[in-house]
Amino acid sequence: MKVSHIEHLGIAVKSLQDAIPYYENILGLKCYNVEEVADQKVKTAFFMVGQTKIELLESTDPEGTIAKFIEKKGEGVHHVAFAVEDGVNSALAEVAGKGVQLIDKQGRKGAEGLTIAFLHPKSTQGVLTELCEKS
Repeated sequence: MKVSHIEHLGIAVKSLQDAIPYYENILGLKCYNVEEVADQKVKTAFFMVGQTKIELLESTDPEGTIAKFIEKKGEGVHHVAFAVEDGVNSALAEVAGKGVQLIDKQGRKGAEGLTIAFLHPKSTQGVLTELCEKS
């Protein structure tokens, strides 16, 4: 697997409406995209910081992954996403072969038209890891 860069940092928030002003008014960043990913029960907002994106994640369902994360751990860093050059499915096969526990067995549609897949934090030193590729 060849990782080219950190694609984004995912940050779980209770409310995009409450969180976006901090990033825009305090940090001086500009939200360039807000998007709902219905099958993941999440609404996202994106900011560019140099070559890396910040992705804010708001749950659209109290039973969604982000809602459960916030309930258990509070708002904050949820995951680190790495762009892979050789494709998400190829990367998943490679890391599974090395004993990494997968959350996703194959790539699926993510925000901004990316193909994504997650690795279980039990196999990644406690960090939920997302692999991404442009579709």
